[in-house]
Amino acid sequence: MGLPIAKIGIVPCSGEALPAGTVCRLACRQVLDKLLPSQTVAICLPLFIAGGEEERRFATRHPTITVDGCEKRCAAKATELFSGKPVQALLIPDILRKHGIPMPARLRGFGAGEEAAVRVVAEEIVRAVDAAAAQTQTQESQHGAL
Repeated sequence: MGLPIAKIGIVPCSGEALPAGTVCRLACRQVLDKLLPSQTVAICLPLFIAGGEEERRFATRHPTITVDGCEKRCAAKATELFSGKPVQALLIPDILRKHGIPMPARLRGFGAGEEAAVRVVAEEIVRAVDAAAAQTQTQESQHGAL
């Protein structure tokens, strides 16, 4: 019988050189601060990689969702290496392609087009959190947890 899962960890890309990294961070902040603040917690990728015990312990005990800005998939790879496979590994270019939204070209000063990209990514993260929460509840009920 495990501890109840109170929160789901979001591990965002920390890439500063690509617009997708900015989209990632802004979308994750929307989820963490406005859309699902009581269900999610941010996991700092640089601290996680550098050996942050609190980050690694949390990610080992709770479901995680990674959100990467490029094919390097730094967040997904680090999470799997240091704590286990994330329940979902989202990739910004795939999300935008799926919704027919072009990849933003600017790193800063986002306008309506870039904000649309941030919104779509945030919505996708919310769906991933909802799915992870439902999966966790199903697993707990199958194992007799309250």
